[in-house]
Amino acid sequence: MSDHHPPNWEYDGQGWPNRHSSRFLSAGGLRWHVQQMGSGPIVLLLHGTGAATHSWRDLAPLLAQHFTVIAPDLPGHGFTSALAYHQMSLPNMANAIAALLATLGVTPALVLGHSAGAAILIRLAVDGAIAPHGIISINGALLPWRGLPAHLFSPAAKLLAGNDVMAQFMAWRARDRRTVEKLIANTGSTLTPAGVALYQQLVRQPSHVRAALAMMANWNLDLIEQALPQLDRPLCLMVGAGDLTVSPREAERVRVLAPHAEQITLPALGHLAHEEQPALVAALVGEVATRWHVLDSE
Repeated sequence: MSDHHPPNWEYDGQGWPNRHSSRFLSAGGLRWHVQQMGSGPIVLLLHGTGAATHSWRDLAPLLAQHFTVIAPDLPGHGFTSALAYHQMSLPNMANAIAALLATLGVTPALVLGHSAGAAILIRLAVDGAIAPHGIISINGALLPWRGLPAHLFSPAAKLLAGNDVMAQFMAWRARDRRTVEKLIANTGSTLTPAGVALYQQLVRQPSHVRAALAMMANWNLDLIEQALPQLDRPLCLMVGAGDLTVSPREAERVRVLAPHAEQITLPALGHLAHEEQPALVAALVGEVATRWHVLDSE
């Protein structure tokens, strides 16, 4: 089916944020969309489930004043081709990113992940595929669901993710802007109308919806829970106090497990904190990078 393919860059990517920094390359059997900008130490940005490089639209140019920013669309998301449904797991996503980094020939000095992107980075670090000075997690989805969601979420996601009709139905529903506005409101974040429009553009694509569902269905965060005690890198947890997607209390559990973890609370911000207050997040990244000797102190 045609909607298994990523959106058409020439048509659907016309108004894509930071389009001038985009490039396409093949790595690990996938065709990747990657944005690169700036100069200085390399920082790798990984977005979360259901997002794409548009999530960094305002943060990346700010970071590019001090770093070489590299930000891919994850497999099946945005304009990157997808892994097979059953391969959209945490280890396979980590392997795909490792293949991309090898093809690019880059060694990130700093890595920053949002939500599930942070889990992929921790997996890469524990596997020895990357050795950054440290990892920054923005509202990282790092631990297994507890209680009722754990029983309801995964079986439902598995059922839905394997069903093309469901992806097509959700993409059809996203034609109504209010549906997308509600999805974003449920994260605890408030975005500009332009930010909402970019998510709507993505969620209207059945291929993108299918990848997000497949990622949720195949995700096993027990692997991160087991890996955190082995993480030998500093881990900075940036936690939106108003996050309705990943409870801010989860950071306390992570700090118990990870020996080198610290927390920075972002008052009044939700799950998409970096999209709500990019200048604040950029400033905090700069401070952390200086402390970790990624950047020289002024």
